[in-house]
Amino acid sequence: MSGPTWRPALSRSVMLRHDPVRQADLLIVPERIVVLNEEAAAIVALCDGARTVADIVAELPEGVGSDVVEFLERVRAEGWLR
Repeated sequence: MSGPTWRPALSRSVMLRHDPVRQADLLIVPERIVVLNEEAAAIVALCDGARTVADIVAELPEGVGSDVVEFLERVRAEGWLR
């Protein structure tokens, strides 16, 4: 289910980690590492399975709502969110 009531969480095979060498947050997925920019890392960090998409949008700066939803849908399509 997607939409404002969806409660995104990282898939079981995905980990969010900070790499001090790169000074960046990473998504560690099977056979791959994805370097996240600051905004993407902030969004993914809020995907804890407790917050809805609407809650996540509310915690971020105004005006990014549609971008957040689009980003979450793309990440979900990759299989990194459930």
